[in-house]
Amino acid sequence: MPTPTARIRGTERSSIRVMFDLAERLDRDLVRLEVGEPDFDTPDHVIDAAAEAAHGGATHYTSNAGIPDLRRAISDTLSDRFGVEHPPEEVVVTVGGMEALLLTTLATVSADEELLVPGPTWPNYETQATLADAEFHEVPMPAETGFDLDADRVIDAMSDDTAAVVLTTPSNPTGRVFDRDACRAVVEAAADHDAYVIADEVYLALTYEGPNEGIASYTGQPDHVVTIGSCSKTYAMTGWRLGWLAADGHLVDEIVPARESTTACASSVAQHAALAALTGPQEPFNEMCRAFEDRRDLVVDRVAGIDGLSCPRPEGAFYAFLDPGIDDDALSIAKYLAREHGVVLAPGDGFGDTAPGRLRLSFANSAERLHEGFDRIEAGLAGY
Repeated sequence: MPTPTARIRGTERSSIRVMFDLAERLDRDLVRLEVGEPDFDTPDHVIDAAAEAAHGGATHYTSNAGIPDLRRAISDTLSDRFGVEHPPEEVVVTVGGMEALLLTTLATVSADEELLVPGPTWPNYETQATLADAEFHEVPMPAETGFDLDADRVIDAMSDDTAAVVLTTPSNPTGRVFDRDACRAVVEAAADHDAYVIADEVYLALTYEGPNEGIASYTGQPDHVVTIGSCSKTYAMTGWRLGWLAADGHLVDEIVPARESTTACASSVAQHAALAALTGPQEPFNEMCRAFEDRRDLVVDRVAGIDGLSCPRPEGAFYAFLDPGIDDDALSIAKYLAREHGVVLAPGDGFGDTAPGRLRLSFANSAERLHEGFDRIEAGLAGY
């Protein structure tokens, strides 16, 4: 049989999904803390708007870039909530933040050029670089500072081959919010290398300490920043698959025609749901954010109470990057905890080479289940 291409054969499943599949096979009560999915339902007014749109005939193709009202609502949200200024014409509605990231990578990184990412890092960036026939370069951030962004390390790693740098803030997997001055320095250096910064800010609204400003709002080179956003995490809409990218008009003009050959457009019904989420009552989403912050505090307290366990304090998103203090590979520890103690975590090895042996815990679950999960983690680590 013909051989699949190297770019397809070069992709691998993340260890997050390895643990997800293992959990699906285990016949026991499990505390599932491996996947970053809010345990809240999409608010009623969003579902009602989608149903009304569907019954009203909004079930056809839309513009490749998205319906005008939604592009305008995203533009307003970026400006009003995060200080990022893009007119609606510079916004592209996508099938989740995932497609926004892939389109941006394809548009900014040529074959054999370099996508630079501070580590630990979300694994899909490397896969997307592979699909673009590009080189992926993880730059380890220091564990002793809780994996905060070290601008000097990133800048020193840049070269003439660097086409784009990804900054994820708040971070997946650590929950850290990167320092403004460090982000600004990286953008300025990227501009000097004629490179883009891809600001993956899908968790930006879930920032618990300090202002939640987008990177493009406080750099002197906003035209070198592509802002990625999504309804998935903030609005409990993971299954609706609705995200966006916002960039300078020149880049957007090149990206929009390419969508004719990817997904053509996001779901028309999902676009109307997103419009209701962004422009309708915000209290349901504010309540979710407060719940996540309370759970963050619970996680910090429980980690502090378990001998040998530590993690950087999450400042946003809903992840804690646990150091179990055990000299073994993370996948083995994670499988043991799932099989023997019924708590499922994501191995830190799946987030690059920076932090072997760590475990990512998602606190997008109820306080009751989090307490039960930590009881099982404590027992499991004691017996490992």
